[in-house]
Order: sequence, then C-alpha cells, then structure tokens
Amino acid sequence: MILVFGGTTEGRIAAKVLEESGAEFFYSTRSDTQDIQLVHGRHVTGAMEVPQMVAFCQEHDIRLLIDAAHPFAVNLHRNIVDLAAQTGLPVIRYDRIYPPHDEGLVWCKDYGDAIRQLEQHGISRLLALTGVNTIARLRDYWQEHECWFRILKREESLTGAQKAGFPADRLVYYEKDDTAALIEKLHPQAIVTKESGVSGGFDEKVEAARQAGVKVFVVKRPDYPVSPGGSVEHVNGPHGLRRMVERLLPEFYPLHSGLTTGTCATAAAIAATRRLLSGETPASVPVILPDGETIDVEVTYGDGYAAVFKQAGDDPDVTNGIEIRAHVEPSDRFEICGGEGVGRFTVPGFDFPPGEPAINKAPRQMLRDNIKENVRITISVPEGAEIARRTFNPRLGIEGGISIIGVSGIVKPFSEEAFISSIRKCMQVAKASGSYRVVINSGGKSERFVKAQYPDLPQQAFVEYGNYIGETLAIAHELGIKNVTMGVMLGKAVKLAAGNLDTHSRLTTMDKDFVMTMLHEAGIDIDISDLTLARELWERIPQEKLQDFAAVVINHCARYCAPLLPNGHLTLLLITDTGTIFKQK
Repeated sequence: MILVFGGTTEGRIAAKVLEESGAEFFYSTRSDTQDIQLVHGRHVTGAMEVPQMVAFCQEHDIRLLIDAAHPFAVNLHRNIVDLAAQTGLPVIRYDRIYPPHDEGLVWCKDYGDAIRQLEQHGISRLLALTGVNTIARLRDYWQEHECWFRILKREESLTGAQKAGFPADRLVYYEKDDTAALIEKLHPQAIVTKESGVSGGFDEKVEAARQAGVKVFVVKRPDYPVSPGGSVEHVNGPHGLRRMVERLLPEFYPLHSGLTTGTCATAAAIAATRRLLSGETPASVPVILPDGETIDVEVTYGDGYAAVFKQAGDDPDVTNGIEIRAHVEPSDRFEICGGEGVGRFTVPGFDFPPGEPAINKAPRQMLRDNIKENVRITISVPEGAEIARRTFNPRLGIEGGISIIGVSGIVKPFSEEAFISSIRKCMQVAKASGSYRVVINSGGKSERFVKAQYPDLPQQAFVEYGNYIGETLAIAHELGIKNVTMGVMLGKAVKLAAGNLDTHSRLTTMDKDFVMTMLHEAGIDIDISDLTLARELWERIPQEKLQDFAAVVINHCARYCAPLLPNGHLTLLLITDTGTIFKQK
C-alpha cells in the first residue's frame, strides 16, 4: 500500500498516476478543501504528527511514501523524513519543475531576508503573492509600508488573515492569470513571490511584473531535509514518478513502463557529449523529457560512442533490448545525423524531407533541449536494419532501419484488457463528476485542443480512449452517459471512417483507396498515390474544400460510432495537427 501526502497540483497528478495501476492507495491532505475524485485511492484528511503517521502506516501496511506536498511545507517534509527514519520506509519526493535562477530577480533566502532586501531597495508599495500563511512572517514590513496580500477567497484564508491582524481593505483575491491586472490596478513598486515552480505560475508572475517595470523579490524554496534513515528519491514529473514506483514497489503496477527510442538516443548522446567535453563517463545521465521533467537513464560506453539498451517495459515492442548508440564529435553547429540501422525517409509527407534520417521531430527537439553545445551527433542502431523488416517502416517509405520516435519519451504499457479497464474507471469518474458532457479523445495533444472548446467542464470530464473508440462508446452507453463529444485526429479518423473501431497500427493501416473514395465524395480531385501519412491531406486539399472533406470524413465516422450510443447524443470533432477543429454539421 502507498501513502501519498498531497493537497497540491503534484498531489493530484500523483493520484492520477497511481490510479493507472488499479491498486488501492491512500491520499492524505490536512483539510478537505482540495476537490479530488478517486476510484481506487482513499482520501484521508486531518493533520498528522509523526506518532500518528507511524501508527497509520503500521495499521494499513504502508510500504512506500510519496511526498507531493507544497515545496514550502517545511514541517510536513521534516515529519515525512522522520517517519521514514522510524519505519525504514522509502520516500519518493515528487517536487516541481523550477526554472533556473534569473539574476535579474532579487533572491531572498527567507522572509526575514526578504524584509531586509525590500528595505534596502527602498520599496514602500508592495504586492505580496506569497499566500495567507506568510502574512505574519512579513509583519515587520507591512506594519510600516503600504502592502497588499493576494489570498484565496475562502473562509479558511480570510480567517487566517484576520488572525494575523492584516487590514481587510488591503486584501485582494486570487483569480486565474490576474497578476498583470492587479499590478495595473495597485501600481506597486515591487512584488514578492515564492519560488513556486512551473505549476505554481512562477514564470507568469515574473513576466507580468517585468512587463509593468515592477521589481521582483523571490523567496527561495527551502532545501528538502536530509533523511537520517530510509531513502529519499527525487522526481519532478508523472513519468519519473511511475518509473520510481515501479522500481521501489514493483508489484504495484501489473505492467511496467519503458523508454522510447528517442529517449534512449538522447541519453546516449548526452553521455557521449559529456565524455567528449570533460572525459566523464557516468553510469546514468539526466534526460529532460518533452513535458519538462527529468529522469535518469542508465548508459554504457564503447569505442568512440555511448549507448543505451532500450527497455520497453512490458509493452510488446520489437525494439526491446536493442542497443542505441550515439557518436559525438565537435562541430561549428548543432547537427543530428543517422548512422547504421537508422532508417531514412524516402517519400514526402514526414516531418523532414526524403533523404533525412528517420529521427522524428520530438526526439530531435529532445536532443536540442538536452545538449546545448555545438556538436555533430550520429545515432546508430546496429540491429536496426534487421528489426525494421518486422515493422511498418518499409510500407511507410522508411528504408534501411528503424525510426527514432517517441512523443512523450516514455512507453506506457497497457494490455488491451488493462487499458479498457482504465477507460471504464475514467468514464465512471467522469459520470460521477456530474458533468453534463463527457469528452473522449485519443491522447494529450487532441485533449489540449478539445479542452478549449469546453472550458467550463471539469478535468474529470475528459477521457482518453487511445485506440479503443468502439469500447469507449460502448462503455458510455452502458453507464447511461447522454452527451458525448469525441475528438479525433485525421490519422485515426480515416481508419474509423472505414469501419475500424480499434485504430491501433498493429491491426489496421490507412486504406488509400477508401481515402480516395472520400475525396471524390467531397468533390476533390487530387493525386494521393504517394501519400504516406493521412495528415498530409490537410496540406494537399485546397483550402476552400477542407470543410467539404472534413464533413465527409465525419459523416463516415458517425455511421459507425453513433449506433454505439443509441440513447445519447454524439458530437464528432475532427482536429488538425495545428488545432483547427471541424465540427459535425
């Protein structure tokens, strides 16, 4: 059993990551103000000191602790570390992503230092964005100067401000993205904020102040306490959290995650660059994933290269166990090259023109984000040419080897049964949220676009179907969900329009003859004999005919989908790669 200390954005994400396992866990918060809906997790509330924590862990057979509390919750962090020391339990500290320290800001080691530096800089009008619990700590400043505190407009916060003796007419209330408006209204000389990280809106606050020419004082986050016993592992994102849980408590997830070829290539390139520039050969290197989090990846070394042996986890993958190498040499610019066993594009329609190595856009960006030096990186896969024969690469027009791919950097394994079970649980939560509509989508990219169409819906109303469109709609019908919106991108839509309710590439590929039929229905006459990917159609179809084509595709999709929701209403949205949405007429 796992015990999560939450109450934050990170806590909510941690709960979502653990829910994927289908196993029970506990989610602890001091109060019941955080709205979180759990299927397998059990929400417990109330502050606990170390003795109560120890008793709770013993009573419920807790075997792993996850500290996802606020970075400034110093006492709680210390209690968790003490708990680990007394029980020998391992701790995962799920922290935030923090931007590098900007020398243009005034960094303060604590609130006392903030007061001293505010005085030294002659600040007499201040907007404090540090929260209600810091009013008392900044009392020596606001008793002598004009100061406003922004707090949450809820009874607990109002009571806290009143107890601290802060004037009620100097309170301003938090509204999303309102920092710039407050600065414009109050005209402070400076703001003071915490080093709250990306999820705490730190960059947005700093940018709003800079745009207004207002000085920024930042109270640094406290160091995490050192554990005198047990162990503390640090992660800063959902993928790293899952991988760490898999390592520390392997039985919690029935299936384990793996790494994409893109992540493996990036790790090998980082290691090879470090060896080239400093002679270092670490056993593992930190890799920044596309979502900004950092994970450690084990590396090995050979004659003139560094390498990673790909671990696919429990995902069935022909590339599992293969060696992905990176050779790095000095250059006057940053270059990415494909070596032995890395395929090459031979037809147009991919992110890069024919002749380029089959290293996709996301892995290339990962390489650039992780390696700042001007070097020439050559990625090679000794077994790539042989393995590629067992993939769709030859059919897609990629010859000579495998592709270096991966949008998230992580392979999340799901057996069909487990994935459909996960969809069912998410649909149950969506219904329980009371939302008037459930929005199903294929993944993170499409979800981002459809969320903009329904800004009033709760997070729980958005459910990922992956490739299991038919199963998801059948579950919606079974649960009695009346209004469903389905977002689908063109690659899946052309398969669905042909009657494939499971769009996984292992089962079906794009039927160009059927695509041609749909083009004719829309009155479009273009040559698609060399079409490689469905998304190319958005560029090939004349602009004035896009709506006609989208309508045909949507109607064909609806023919197969609508009957699966006989007692409800289905709205279909066809989404382009850039986020344009065509709606069902």
